[in-house]
Amino acid sequence: MMLAQIRASADTIHLKNGRTILADHVRENGNRYEYDIGDDSYAIPKNVVERIEAGSAPIRGGSTGTGKTELPEFVPASSLANEGDLSKGIVRDGKVDADALAKLEDKGNAGLSTAANFVAGKFEFEHGNIDEARRYFESALRFQPENATVLIYYASLLVRTGNAAQALTYARRAVSAAPQSADAYTVLGYAQQACGQTKDAVVSWKRSLELRPDPAVQQLLNKAQREQNAEGEFAQRESSHFVLHYEGKQTSEAFRGQILAALEGDYDDLARDLGSPPHDNIQVTLYTEQAFFDVTRAPSWTGALNDGKLRIPISGLSSMTPELARILKHELAHSFINQLSAGRCPTWLHEGIAQFLEPKSLGSDGAQLAKLFKSERNIPLNVLEGSFMRFSSVEAYVAYAESLAVVSYINDAYGMSDVQRILQRLSEGSSTEAALRSVIHSDYGQLQSELAKYLSDKYGE
Repeated sequence: MMLAQIRASADTIHLKNGRTILADHVRENGNRYEYDIGDDSYAIPKNVVERIEAGSAPIRGGSTGTGKTELPEFVPASSLANEGDLSKGIVRDGKVDADALAKLEDKGNAGLSTAANFVAGKFEFEHGNIDEARRYFESALRFQPENATVLIYYASLLVRTGNAAQALTYARRAVSAAPQSADAYTVLGYAQQACGQTKDAVVSWKRSLELRPDPAVQQLLNKAQREQNAEGEFAQRESSHFVLHYEGKQTSEAFRGQILAALEGDYDDLARDLGSPPHDNIQVTLYTEQAFFDVTRAPSWTGALNDGKLRIPISGLSSMTPELARILKHELAHSFINQLSAGRCPTWLHEGIAQFLEPKSLGSDGAQLAKLFKSERNIPLNVLEGSFMRFSSVEAYVAYAESLAVVSYINDAYGMSDVQRILQRLSEGSSTEAALRSVIHSDYGQLQSELAKYLSDKYGE
């Protein structure tokens, strides 16, 4: 009941083009409807509205995804026969023993040195220490440049950290070195998909499945095939940092130019506010409403998605609107957050930062959240670490509101620089709570107590 109360009074404007707008309040004024969203007011002609639905709670411009697609689980075919024995000598007390590794390298055996550095890199990779993992994998490849196992892991690390174009080179080398390795084709497909080469990714994943059935790879293939079917006739336009895919008849050249200009402006803003822009050009696809849901299979409340590509439904729009501008910046922010955190940012922090940078304020949600936290009926932050896609529209609305509230509190109390430091700690392998304790000296329990007081002081009655 408390979850439902947060938006029980919301009104939904159903447009004739199929889109919806969630408003705090809607009123008639002559030949148009006026509506409020937070502290802002807007107007829309009556002739584009199908109906007004009172008291419902879909997500307003809600997005899913966090700028990345999880790599499928894979166990590379080992070309490192002594890996198990080396692990015991190189990894001690929960960390890599650099001295032990150096002694093994001093023996002058290229195979042994490769295996030792791979063991160290794999350990750091599995523990989220991306910079250290990269250093060890690069050392391993200096000893054996065509070792398929190392190439597979290194390519997957590059894709995960936003270096898909660079990853393609190493993934292709892995396939050349081990043409019967399902894992090599899996990672090659992943790199190709991240680079916008969907057709090639389909071929690679089909080959991977021929070599070894894998449900995770099958899911990747299914989505890529849906994308290929929907986008088979799409055209492409590029700007400094973006590659835009679109159906020619769906949008005008002027509108596409507005979208790219808005994205380039957002890119500059986010590079200033967050730093660490993505390494590769960012793929952006414009869809009809139906094609968007056909490809993504996202929840019905979703307004856009970033799964490594920005997927934006724009049915019925012919020019930039304030809502579309916020959606574009929100989705692009996910790519920056993913880059800065090395893909390790929890969803609540991802979505909180993205909303904050739109920019979006809590508005009337603040008072409802204050009541929710006071009665201890909020969704715990550890529950919000995973994907929001499993939530109903009401649960998702609360999840997004809480996420924005946390980031708003951290920014007000400590500043955006500390938000950046939290992301940096995550990129270095810290757990979420460890990163919070390191930067703002609060674990989840303390942070939620501080947030409850913040909401009460700022929005409470």
